[in-house]
Amino acid sequence: MLSGDRNTPYKDGQLVAVPLAAAAVAYAGGLAVINANGFGAPGSTATGLAYFGRFEEHVDNSDGANGDKHALVRRGEAFKWENSSGDPVTQASLGRTCYIEDDETVSGTDGSGTQSACGTVIQIDEDGVWVA
Repeated sequence: MLSGDRNTPYKDGQLVAVPLAAAAVAYAGGLAVINANGFGAPGSTATGLAYFGRFEEHVDNSDGANGDKHALVRRGEAFKWENSSGDPVTQASLGRTCYIEDDETVSGTDGSGTQSACGTVIQIDEDGVWVA
């Protein structure tokens, strides 16, 4: 418990170097998640993933173990993802959660419990879904 001022370190958290999961390949512009073990990976249809942002670079850890390589991830912005053709995000989803289908696509539902939450839909265009 503080009894005086503290010089607490900080960072803006906008650009973060994330340790990649074993065998993960990050593509620049791809949807980045954190898996259940705390390592970065491309988005996929799976449960237990935490949406983290957008990969800023291509990093191939396909021959590596957990944490062997790091990829930069941009956070704190809204990104435009592809809209699912089979389970599209609709106007009724505005202000609500959408779900991760793959490393570039979001869907309107959790795929009967098979997909992790992505973020909040802030706009729907005819060519994609803006997610914060």
